[in-house]
Amino acid sequence: MHKVDGRMAERSDSAEPITERLLRGMPPPPPSSDSKDGRGRVLVLGGCRELPGAIRLSAEAAMRVGAGKLQIAVCRDVAVPLGLLVPEAMVVGLQQTEAGGISRTNADEVAKRAGCCDAVLLGPGMSEDADTTAIVAAILREAGTTSLVLDAGALCVLNDEPGLTKRLATPAVITPHAGEMAGLLGRERETIEADPLAAAREATERFGTLTVMKGGATYIVAPNGGAWCYEGGHVGLATSGSGDTLAGLIVGLLARGADPARAAVWGVYCHGEAGRRLARRHGGIGFLAREIPPEIPSILAEILV
Repeated sequence: MHKVDGRMAERSDSAEPITERLLRGMPPPPPSSDSKDGRGRVLVLGGCRELPGAIRLSAEAAMRVGAGKLQIAVCRDVAVPLGLLVPEAMVVGLQQTEAGGISRTNADEVAKRAGCCDAVLLGPGMSEDADTTAIVAAILREAGTTSLVLDAGALCVLNDEPGLTKRLATPAVITPHAGEMAGLLGRERETIEADPLAAAREATERFGTLTVMKGGATYIVAPNGGAWCYEGGHVGLATSGSGDTLAGLIVGLLARGADPARAAVWGVYCHGEAGRRLARRHGGIGFLAREIPPEIPSILAEILV
């Protein structure tokens, strides 16, 4: 039990632990062909003038987990530098606001691009403002069969139009930390931290999403009631950009054809295991989020052999 507002609160029902044995029973789907398209097409949309690096972290993670083709959509000012930093990607420079974010005037264009991809990640490095809400809402309305991950700034659409995610053919994946979840549910942060599984269940029911409740222990709740927990991470993962890499892992697995639950379970495990390995190598904390993606291929290989 944990204290909530001075009272003792019971934890909600349990979640299945994420272990290697569990993962071996639910492997990611193999490529549908030998071409890049057979490994899935990913679009990562986000960033702003102040946070362009978030896109690099997410994009590289998506590729390291096995996605085949990568597009990046960012504000015009950072498109060329990101294209040089991530040469594997096709980079689209979008009209931007005076503050350096992506303008809502791009909504129709990015919605069309999203519809041509297998999976789309929205939100890393994006500002929480009306322009972001308009862009994310446009993509949600036109998603069709495209799988979606809503992270960071993109979560703001759930406050303005919570019904949009309930209409999707495939449940969207959301990846809030405790502070973001508190805002989504109108709770105090300490209430969320006292029972993160209950918070994840409430968010899933309210928004119709597959919810990844990030924290020291990460909880995953699916719309069908399935729930999983990963407790094997490391405090070194509590660092800038770590959440961007997790979102990238999940969208990459979705692009490969994994269903939302499978993509989330594998993404959370690989992220946590990468943190454990880096902590052993660097003596605890101090490793960087950009060091997480290169660890992923070997983690996948060791489980799937």
